[in-house]
Amino acid sequence: MIPMNQSWSLLTEDDLYFFNEGTHGELYRKLGAHPIRRDGIEGTYFAVWAPNAEEVSVIGDFNRWHPGVHCLHPRGQSGIWEGFVAGARRGDRYKYHIVSRFGGYTVDKADPIAFTGELPPRTASIIWDLDYTWGDEEWMSRRREANSLDAPMAIYEVHPGSWMRVPEEGHRPLTYRELGERLAAYVHEMGFTHVEFTPVMEHPFYGSWGYQTTGYFAPTSRYGTPQDFMSLVDCLHQNGIGVILDWVPSHFPTDGHGLGFFDGTHLYEHADPRQGFHPDWKSFIFNYGRHEVRSFLISSALFWLQVYHVDALRVDAVASMLYLDYSRREGEWIPNQYGGRENLEAIAFLRRLNEDVYRTCPGVQTIAEESTAWPMVSRPTYVGGLGFGLKWDMGWMHDTLDYMSRDPIYRKYHHNQLTFRALYAFWENFVLSLSHDEVVHGKGSLLGKMPGDDWQKFANLRLLLGYMYAQPGKKLLFMGGEFGQWREWNHEESLDWHLLQYEPHRGVQRWVRDLNDLYRDEPALHDFDFSPEGFEWVDCNDAEQSVLCFLRKGRSPADLILAICNFTPVPRMSYRVGVPRGGYWREVLNSDAREYWGSGMGNLGGVSAHHHPWHGRPYSLELTLPPLSILFLRWAG
Repeated sequence: MIPMNQSWSLLTEDDLYFFNEGTHGELYRKLGAHPIRRDGIEGTYFAVWAPNAEEVSVIGDFNRWHPGVHCLHPRGQSGIWEGFVAGARRGDRYKYHIVSRFGGYTVDKADPIAFTGELPPRTASIIWDLDYTWGDEEWMSRRREANSLDAPMAIYEVHPGSWMRVPEEGHRPLTYRELGERLAAYVHEMGFTHVEFTPVMEHPFYGSWGYQTTGYFAPTSRYGTPQDFMSLVDCLHQNGIGVILDWVPSHFPTDGHGLGFFDGTHLYEHADPRQGFHPDWKSFIFNYGRHEVRSFLISSALFWLQVYHVDALRVDAVASMLYLDYSRREGEWIPNQYGGRENLEAIAFLRRLNEDVYRTCPGVQTIAEESTAWPMVSRPTYVGGLGFGLKWDMGWMHDTLDYMSRDPIYRKYHHNQLTFRALYAFWENFVLSLSHDEVVHGKGSLLGKMPGDDWQKFANLRLLLGYMYAQPGKKLLFMGGEFGQWREWNHEESLDWHLLQYEPHRGVQRWVRDLNDLYRDEPALHDFDFSPEGFEWVDCNDAEQSVLCFLRKGRSPADLILAICNFTPVPRMSYRVGVPRGGYWREVLNSDAREYWGSGMGNLGGVSAHHHPWHGRPYSLELTLPPLSILFLRWAG
């Protein structure tokens, strides 16, 4: 055994106090493996939380993986074991060999706070540093403005391993650095404001898409090193593109090298499976009532925001955290202290998480994937909310896709699926999402969901996307949807980029690019995404003809956009729409234009309003509504 020299410790008494209190937000600076050099000796300082261990030693390349050679020592009553290993250096693989005080249980665990690890399926952690010279100062100085609630936010969701592959090299995925160069150029050209990555945190099973996380402080080594991932973020920032990461504090996998049963006890998870095991995902659920677990998770969130310059975290499966009976039958869950189904510990954790994020990292956002009607998800904690900045509008997604999948002849009987959203649209700060979840597991692609022949399918898809951009709320589109991929998404293969040789797919791609340009350039389409000031129905009652028309308004009275949707393949000639102002209304976008592979019907660039009251307004426009189309008209005075 090599003795521990206490002078090597990175942990102060304050660190121990805040960690055990559940308020430490920078554990990555203290726990884990840190290469250091002091008094001329090179080595690595190790620290790990294992309060129920009888013995902890570091095994790795530096001691031929022999337990007991480099033993760690407990630090008071904190539950942390620490030690310095001379000669252990950057690039060495390691694990913690833990002997539990209960039942003689022994196990080799990966480091919960490792910065990188072996390429799966290997599971050892790797000693690493986080040195990197950033070049995104301009972005960081203005990202508060780019991420503000009244800024345009058009998010392109990407799975990094299947966005584009290299066919010349066995169809391997792009590395982080290759992805940075190509993705930044593409997203910039397409006009998206942000990229959201499915979880990049290390995960043993590639088919989980990252949602079964083991490395809460490590980008997956499948595509490169931590510095390579920093380069990807840096490249996007230098092209004016924000970066959002999916983050999964709701559950973690049961893999033996991971967090589960870490020191011979249920350390990170609840011991009772009615609280600690997820029946849907066959994974462990964090014990949010344990102080040290809260410190671990909050530190993970802040780590990505601080160290990797990430601009927002999209928190996965929030609903599963909020309800004790989530996906459970009677008798399979434990009520809270008041007899209710609300997970009070998870609620307290989420509120504390959001408070810490917004206090520590001004200018970022947190986004909740919350699929129920839990109140005030995106409202401040001081008024009783959960404190998120934004929330996915899952109801809009389900209603709209269900409506759009119907044969247009039946749509008039389901008109309320389009109009219902207006009743709740401003209860939360919503993101309208057409995400990866809608194009997997036999659901088909967005294009594949659309009814009709090929022409009608493409027209319906353009109408769907245009309708999303016209609605109040931020926008999210999963990769492949922007050019009308036919196949549903397969994480083992590249997107079908070859489809862009065909005009219908190029037309959808041009449409999305032009929608992004219009959305960014027109304040009426983003100034009041979360306020009724920015939205006004013109007519929501024409179910018989399946037509909707509404106004979007900006802060300036001059910023006024009229959107008209025709959800049938029947052209509507001389269709009258009431407007609040006279003068010329310019047709700024038409999804039926020929450059989008439409039929070319339209209004010759715009129309002048007549002093003919209609829809309760003093003026009206007489319009041609193309089949399966959306028109955007801007008041030009």
